Amino acid sequence: MAVHASRNVAVLGATGSIGASALDVIARHPERYRASVLAAGGNVDALLALCATHRPDHAVIADEALYARLRDGLSDAGLATRAHAGMAALDMLVVDPDCHVVVAAIVGAAGLASTLAAATAGKRLLLANKESLVLAGELMIAAADAAGAEIIPIDSEHNAIFQCLRSRQAQAQVSRIVLTASGGPFRGRSRAELAQVTREQAIAHPKWVMGPKISVDSATLMNKGLELIEAHHLFGVGRDRLDVLVHPQSLVHSLVEFVDGSTLAQLGLPDMRTSLAVGLGWPERIDSGVGGLDLLKHPRLDFEAPDLAAFPCLQLAWEAMAAGGTAPAVLNAANEVAVSAFLQGRIGFLSIPALVEDALAALPAVPADSLEVLLAADAEARRLTEHNLAGHLSA
Repeated sequence: MAVHASRNVAVLGATGSIGASALDVIARHPERYRASVLAAGGNVDALLALCATHRPDHAVIADEALYARLRDGLSDAGLATRAHAGMAALDMLVVDPDCHVVVAAIVGAAGLASTLAAATAGKRLLLANKESLVLAGELMIAAADAAGAEIIPIDSEHNAIFQCLRSRQAQAQVSRIVLTASGGPFRGRSRAELAQVTREQAIAHPKWVMGPKISVDSATLMNKGLELIEAHHLFGVGRDRLDVLVHPQSLVHSLVEFVDGSTLAQLGLPDMRTSLAVGLGWPERIDSGVGGLDLLKHPRLDFEAPDLAAFPCLQLAWEAMAAGGTAPAVLNAANEVAVSAFLQGRIGFLSIPALVEDALAALPAVPADSLEVLLAADAEARRLTEHNLAGHLSA
């Protein structure tokens, strides 16, 4: 039996659903992994509870105003965990030589800096922050390649592709990569029927337990659009070798078609712990806590083309990927603002793609040759979309 040195894992976004899944897998292998850094945005109580369970060396709260509560809470609990606050502290901890693996699960553009820092430091990066690739994919992949970082995608679709390819290299023998989409809670509805859907309906995903933002992205199919842009960067494939199929059972997580006519697919129950176990253990397989797939209990596998008329966000993502440069950053930023407004009840569901389309039209793509250019495009798209919300406010 092989003996493995323990690896320290930083879990960024520890209080979210992916963070919880990562900590579950880590706890199953105490001889191999240890959660040494736990980071959260603003939920101090949840972070303190996780620290009591996992006893990390460091805990980080992004909101600097909450530092004293975190520090005092750790002290009151008798924990030796050191308290930190702010994103700069997070960047410092992920590049520390004592940190071996980084689970990047901070939602939104807020996760970009720490993810890029981990890639630049040559870490094994379990990438669940899709915005880092959508916003700065060229920079992220270049930094990882230069530093010898291992990027293992944690999104179930990209993880499936990674498993089928056994790497991030889509060589010439790969003719097509097909990402599957559940279709979200509104699959089959017409555009007219989507006009009155509510926040509660949009976040009730039929297959996955996810946060509200990503659940809305799944409902609009923007999530699949962002994943297309991710796949483009992760696997080095263009529009001509990427496709999307709606697969409501969410059992086939993606497929890779080869030039000889073979198609490989990865199947499994919809549980993020499988992808996280792949990321932690690769090239070995380790227990994830997820059971095997009993096909007798799931005898149907259905596939259909996405409805781009009802769900235009997917088409907008195709167009942003084709434009390149800053266009994906504009797409992502405008979408974040629009989804936030929808979750607050300020705009209707169909205003989300309309606002994204307006931003892409108003802010033509320019070359994305630095992080500063990308962040400027991100900020301008946010400002413009916030301004445009006035024309879409719900009654």
